[in-house]
Amino acid sequence: MIERYTLPRMRQVWEPENKFNKWLAIEILACEALAEMGEVPGKAVAVIKERASFDIERIHQIELDVKHDVIAFLTSVSERVGDEAKYLHMGLTSSDILDTGLALQLVDAANIILEDLKRLKGVLKEKAYAYKDTVMIGRSHGVHAEPITLGLKMALWYEDTRRNIDRMERAKEAIGYGKLSGAVGTFANIAPFVEEYVCSRLGLKPDPVSTQIIQRDRHAEYLCALSLIAGTAEKHATEIRHLQRTEVLEAEEPFTSGQKGSSAMPHKRNPVGCENITGLSRIVRSHCIAAMENIPLWHERDISHSSVERVIMPDSTILIDYMLNRLINIIKDLVVYPDNMAKNLNLTGGLIFSQRVLC
Repeated sequence: MIERYTLPRMRQVWEPENKFNKWLAIEILACEALAEMGEVPGKAVAVIKERASFDIERIHQIELDVKHDVIAFLTSVSERVGDEAKYLHMGLTSSDILDTGLALQLVDAANIILEDLKRLKGVLKEKAYAYKDTVMIGRSHGVHAEPITLGLKMALWYEDTRRNIDRMERAKEAIGYGKLSGAVGTFANIAPFVEEYVCSRLGLKPDPVSTQIIQRDRHAEYLCALSLIAGTAEKHATEIRHLQRTEVLEAEEPFTSGQKGSSAMPHKRNPVGCENITGLSRIVRSHCIAAMENIPLWHERDISHSSVERVIMPDSTILIDYMLNRLINIIKDLVVYPDNMAKNLNLTGGLIFSQRVLC
């Protein structure tokens, strides 16, 4: 189900091949920077750039022995490069590669999510204009209040989405930092020039101050933005679910040809897409809590955050991509029942105009 709605690009962001390619790009750029400083022979860099590659199966095989993913990766690359591989990873620590590579992945994921949000905003703008004169009852506490239009509801969702775009832009900026400052972040064995060189060519900014890692409040901010997007998607989905109830039936999500609502009750047309979005929103929000828990680490670093991020980063971005694409399709093809809206509007025999009587 998820694969039907998730753009292939988001899955590719988290594929091992893409991750290792980013690691390799960081290592090669670091060698280039060191060569400019005269610390690595230019000829060695040329050989590294020509030969450097990796084999994913070989990396996994090596990792079974060394129990360290970056060492396994570097060993696989070194086997292909030869003697010049001794210049790889000079002065660096594993987190230089891990955190800078993760920043690149999260920026790529943010760009995809921003595209999704902008498409959703476009659909909502179209619907707001299309239904600007479609009158329906407004409700507070679930009870009939005063008339509104469906277009106003869509305009509200448009503004929700615009704010989510702003949040995602800020989260992308917050996460777009790399670090190559070596063990515990002191630059004792690597010059700041290397960090500046590598980050500038990767489209990142050097982290102003890092320890052995980039501080995890940046990642928590990113996950909080995703959680707010998830909550907004659930808000829209929940409204559609209410409008689709049999006794209301003012709107319903599309029901495709051949779709079945129940194994026992063939008359059912359930809001399964919106319910799916509602459930997945809970997962994304729970990941925000895990990201918050990753902020306090021991001293200059520990790796208690690492195992968490291997789950919450790909899962949250993939789920948001999926949820947004599914919501876009639901709203784009939303079935609207103006006659039922008019019928419901008149259920109370004009009591909804009581405020006018007070005047």
